[in-house]
Amino acid sequence: MRRFFGKLYVQVLIGVFAGVALGVFMPNLGGDLKPLGDIFIRLIKMVFAPVIFATVVLGIARMENMKELGRVGARALIYFEVLSTFALALGLLVVNIVQPGSGMNIDASQLDTKAIANYTATAAKPTGFMDFMLNLVPTSIVDALARNDILQILVFATMFGVALAHIGPRAKPVVDFLDSFTHGVFSVVGMIMRLAPLAAFGAMAFTVGKYGLGSIVSLGKLMATMYITCFLFVVVVLGFIARLSGFSLWKFLKYIKDELFTVLGTSSSESVVPQLMRKLEHAGVSKPVVGLVVPSGLTFNPDGQCIYYTMAAIFIAQATNTPLTLTDQLVVLGVLLLTSKGSAGVTGSGFITLAATLASMGKIPVAGMVLLLGVDRFMSEARAITNTIGNAVGTVAIARWVGSVDRQRLNEVLDGKVDPENLHDLYEGDDEPASAKPQAVPQLGRSVQATV
Repeated sequence: MRRFFGKLYVQVLIGVFAGVALGVFMPNLGGDLKPLGDIFIRLIKMVFAPVIFATVVLGIARMENMKELGRVGARALIYFEVLSTFALALGLLVVNIVQPGSGMNIDASQLDTKAIANYTATAAKPTGFMDFMLNLVPTSIVDALARNDILQILVFATMFGVALAHIGPRAKPVVDFLDSFTHGVFSVVGMIMRLAPLAAFGAMAFTVGKYGLGSIVSLGKLMATMYITCFLFVVVVLGFIARLSGFSLWKFLKYIKDELFTVLGTSSSESVVPQLMRKLEHAGVSKPVVGLVVPSGLTFNPDGQCIYYTMAAIFIAQATNTPLTLTDQLVVLGVLLLTSKGSAGVTGSGFITLAATLASMGKIPVAGMVLLLGVDRFMSEARAITNTIGNAVGTVAIARWVGSVDRQRLNEVLDGKVDPENLHDLYEGDDEPASAKPQAVPQLGRSVQATV
């Protein structure tokens, strides 16, 4: 019993249910507990930038040649674009079949546009392609790290990693320093993860206490449609990809259950990136692939966000009786293919991106987004969990595609022959880092059998 309650996912789950109960019975107190979740997210963000920077640099610097970088990067981008397009199309299809907004007959001119002023203020001016390309280049790497700008960090980290790989043996002191630095940061992550149950408790208490269960019921059809669609995407689409990649999706989800319950409580896929990367490495995925694919997947592969975008946009059109032709809906899909990139990870970013998309089109009333305010926070759990699963499965699939996953090690871990609970350096500081333990890390382009 003590061992059972000592598991992180059990503690997080208890925190979630306790938070919901407090929000229902003591809503005023629950509404005051938002800082518990905010502090946890800030702590994760505190180490997010250095983790991404160090792991990407190490992954590229340790590649055998630069052709491998291009090969992995190109295939990853192809995979991300195909999956995100499919997710957008799936959301569009389901919302047209179910039509959750039909019959609401909302007059958009009567909606309280002030309620979404804070969300649309930063989103009213959509950025074009040239602005997107310009924003890829940081004015200062210190500024990019301070703002946790994923794309800019990836750009500089890639260039720095390529430079270290080009220098060769002379770069070994820098690579060794970054390796030790990474293990130190992961030890900090282990300390932060101890607070995940408390963060989940505070976040759920605030959500239910502020918005109440009634707000869920009032737009329950949209929420149910969203959750069912995400479930089908994970089971059918990602399940098929997992099967093609040679592993069981169910076993894989059991392996990353701690991360999924943390995402459920915090409603942020960004909150588990460091520990997810660690677990994928332990499961036999090459460290260079993990370091490159997971951070970029957070930006370019937001499957849950994509499902939400098309469903929310068409829902607003249905609720406000805004007529949309097939061409109009395809335009929505096309615009979202661009605006959806870089939106995942932070709670509420999806709302801002959706506002920017609607504002850029001028067809669907942006004021209709006020209809989503009461339930957007509840749907964010589905988005975040789908993003996390999609990113994790995608990393393994891409590693398998480029021949950089130890399949025997992966099967042993997923079959429970290697207990992740005993890998102390997953979540807490260990005197001996994982890379120093007797195991061989698969290199790009070939599969190496682990000796653990």
